[in-house]
Amino acid sequence: MVAPTRVLEDAIWDALAGVPDPEIPAVSVIDMGMIERVTTDGAHATITVLPTFSGCPAISLIVSDVRAAVEAVDGIEEVSVETTFTPPWTTARITEDGRRKLKDFGLAPPADGEQVLITEIGLPKVATCPFCGSTNTQNENPFGPTPCRALYYCADCRNPFEQFKPV
Repeated sequence: MVAPTRVLEDAIWDALAGVPDPEIPAVSVIDMGMIERVTTDGAHATITVLPTFSGCPAISLIVSDVRAAVEAVDGIEEVSVETTFTPPWTTARITEDGRRKLKDFGLAPPADGEQVLITEIGLPKVATCPFCGSTNTQNENPFGPTPCRALYYCADCRNPFEQFKPV
């Protein structure tokens, strides 16, 4: 007997909440807003993933982890995982819980629309330090360990930190 569609979909969303972002394990693919759609047709589930950018080296790992999590859901026998760039993923999709988890992990969440950006490179002129909350910060390098992050330095607590680039 196949579980009702809503029950299966809820169980899938719960399972996906446990799939970490491979580059930032403190947040899940749900926290990052990377799951566009979950549908079920009987015991078959289709998950649509929005990669954060087209050159993301972790796309295949994300697809594999999503598939494994959904395959473990009772009542699911077959899983299809699709990736799409329509609509494009943006940092606005990161949940409030995800933003909190990023900050707790030591990453400054992406700038909101109210921050003044250095327009030629799209970085905040001032980033808020995730460690002490100071805005007495400066951009040290527009390129961080991944294309979606930049390096900053806090003059108050003297910690370097990464700032998510707004997309």
